Amino acid sequence: MQLGLVGLGRMGGNMRERLRAAGHDVVGYDRDAELSDVASLAELAEKLDAPRAVWVMVPVAFTDAAIDDLADVLGEGDIVIDGGNSRFSDDAPRAERLHERGIGYVDVGVSGGVWGRQNGYGLMVGGAREHVDRLMPVFDALKPEGDFGFVHAGPVGAGHYAKMVHNGIEYGLMHAYAEGFELLTASELVTNVPGVFKSWRDGTVVRSWLLDLLDRALDEDPELAELSGYTEDTGEGRWTVDEAVRLAVPLNVITASLFARFQSRQDDSPAMKAVSALRQQFGGHAVRKP
Repeated sequence: MQLGLVGLGRMGGNMRERLRAAGHDVVGYDRDAELSDVASLAELAEKLDAPRAVWVMVPVAFTDAAIDDLADVLGEGDIVIDGGNSRFSDDAPRAERLHERGIGYVDVGVSGGVWGRQNGYGLMVGGAREHVDRLMPVFDALKPEGDFGFVHAGPVGAGHYAKMVHNGIEYGLMHAYAEGFELLTASELVTNVPGVFKSWRDGTVVRSWLLDLLDRALDEDPELAELSGYTEDTGEGRWTVDEAVRLAVPLNVITASLFARFQSRQDDSPAMKAVSALRQQFGGHAVRKP
C-alpha cells in the first residue's frame, strides 16, 4: 500500500522504516531536507496515487497547521491520519473541515516510543469503519505480531481519547515504581536496590515493560545520580484529569501522579513552606532555614 508520512522525527522516521520493511511504499516529508523524500507537501501528494492516504506525525503544536496545509494539496476520496498526541476534542472539528472537501479523517493514538520500529506499535484508532478498513494494511504492518496491539476504539476522536487514558494510566504506573524505588533506597535493610527490581522482571505480578525499562536505567546508573528529578508532562495526564472532573470519575492515583510531576519542578515548594510555618506557629515545631 502507498502512504504519505509527514513528520520523520523519532517516531515518524522509525514508522517509515517499519512500513517499508513490510513492503509498503512510503513517501515521507519533513522540514529537515536530510530526512525528507520530497521537497514539499505538494510533491508528496503528486507522488501518491489517488485515492491517497497521508499520516501526520508532528508535534501537537503544529498538527492543525500541517493538516490544513495538506488539505490544500489533497482531494476528494483521500484520507488524513493524525497519529500525534492530539487532544481528542480537536479531532471532530478537523474531521468536519476535511469532510467539506471530501477528505476523510482518522485519529490514531500510537504507543511504543523509540522501540516501536523493532517491537511494533500499539494503535488505538478512531474513525469511520470504511476508512479504518481501507487503512488496515498499514495498521497491520505497524502493530506487533499476534492478536493484540490494535483496536478500532470508535468514531473520530475515540483513538486519541483511548491514548489519553492510556497515558494517564502510564503516569500512575510510573509513579508507583518510582515510590517503590525511593522507599527501597531509604531502607536500612535493602543493600541491592537494582537487584530487587531485576528480580521482579519475571514471575511477579508487577512485571511489565515499564519495569524492564527501569531495570535498564538502573543498570546504567544504579542510584540515578546522573538524573534530575525535574519531570515534564506532555498534556495527556492533564486531559485525563480534566475528563475525570467532567464525568465525576475518581482518578485518585492518576491525579496524584500528575501533581507529583508539578511538585518535581519546584526547587523549594511554596506550599510546603506554608505548612512548615503553620507547624511552627501552632506547635512551636522546629523549622529549617534555607
